[in-house]
Amino acid sequence: MKIRIEKRSYDEVVSLPPARVIDPEKPSGIMRMLVKLLSASELKKTDFELHVGDMKGVQPRQPALYLMNHSCFTDLKIASHVIEGPYNIVTTTDAFVGKEGLMRAIGCIPTRKFQPDIKLINDITYALNVLHTSVLMYPEAGYTFDGTTTTLPDSLIKLVKVLGAPVIMICTHGAFLHDPLYNGLRLRKCKITADKYTLFTPGELQDMSAAEIKARITEAFSFDGFREQYETGTKITEDFRAEGLSRVLYKCPVCGKEGKMHASGITLKCEECGATWELTELGKMELKSDEPKEILAPKLFDHIPDWFAWERECVRKELEEGTYLLDVPVRIYMIVDFTAMYEVGEGRLKHTNKGFHLTGCDGKLDFTQKPLASYSVNSDYFFYEIGDMISIGDKNGLLYCFPPEDMNVVAKTRLAAEELYKIKKNSAR
Repeated sequence: MKIRIEKRSYDEVVSLPPARVIDPEKPSGIMRMLVKLLSASELKKTDFELHVGDMKGVQPRQPALYLMNHSCFTDLKIASHVIEGPYNIVTTTDAFVGKEGLMRAIGCIPTRKFQPDIKLINDITYALNVLHTSVLMYPEAGYTFDGTTTTLPDSLIKLVKVLGAPVIMICTHGAFLHDPLYNGLRLRKCKITADKYTLFTPGELQDMSAAEIKARITEAFSFDGFREQYETGTKITEDFRAEGLSRVLYKCPVCGKEGKMHASGITLKCEECGATWELTELGKMELKSDEPKEILAPKLFDHIPDWFAWERECVRKELEEGTYLLDVPVRIYMIVDFTAMYEVGEGRLKHTNKGFHLTGCDGKLDFTQKPLASYSVNSDYFFYEIGDMISIGDKNGLLYCFPPEDMNVVAKTRLAAEELYKIKKNSAR
């Protein structure tokens, strides 16, 4: 999938009027049917199955808030076969670029990912109470990197409480294995299933405390795609299954070096020390070495989420010790309206314990984003086929930064932003 791109100067872009602000539209029945038909082919190849659980307190086609885990673009296709009746979709702003009319006809509601958006609450309320449509929301916002839950916003608890509508959970299994973000948009053969059940009735939301709501949401969003793969014996046999994995596993647990991991075919190798792993058909990382494992490293990981969690621990330690630093050259794009994604020039992106600092465009751009501005950061791989991306911004526009292709810094930056937010939030109490 690509996006409309225009080259303009930074001055031209910041002087453009913002995108129009309008209420959500009820999705076109014809468009809903078309999306469902176009999705059917891929889902048929995955032998898709829906498992419906306890739907207590919800009548058929009753407007409800649907929460769904977010693994890949296939999630939208799954939703079209799972949700009964008309529904609006909370969608990232970039999806509207160059196709606003189409997105609104489908029922999409634009929002700035990982940015405060008061209007979103009003839009969801409008859809539920005025349009009498359901609303689909991916509260994780960003795709999972390692097949486990990404950070959920604390505001989600307040949202479901304020709305007071039935909340229905859709949890997919196999979607991440079918199309993991790191693997370059190449689909793998894998069965997909989805669970659908009532997460909260309106009465429960009225009676439950914030802590109780949080606990139930946390449990619903506790999943591990690679563990499920191993436990169910699901084989991924494609010979490219490890390609791009260095985007996630960027730090070698043997020598501790970063940015030296290289993924090719079914293997992952550290070009610094030579340690090599094979990603097995069952999703395990198998070390290929004649040396005893206890000699190679105090920690070796055969489970990718464990490796990723260790990288998170390392990032937090750097933040606490004051040694963390991201300082990379970037190509800069901006989104300020729905017309195009504007290429505005080059610059430098820095990230420290003081937050993000982006400069560039011949000295005209100087933007800072403090650590507490967001609980995470919008980061993606092969974003609209342009490259790996880190995005920051505010109500005036979004800035998309693309580091050089050989720098696997996107995952670490997301981890750092999340851990820094926690550190700063705890220290402010």
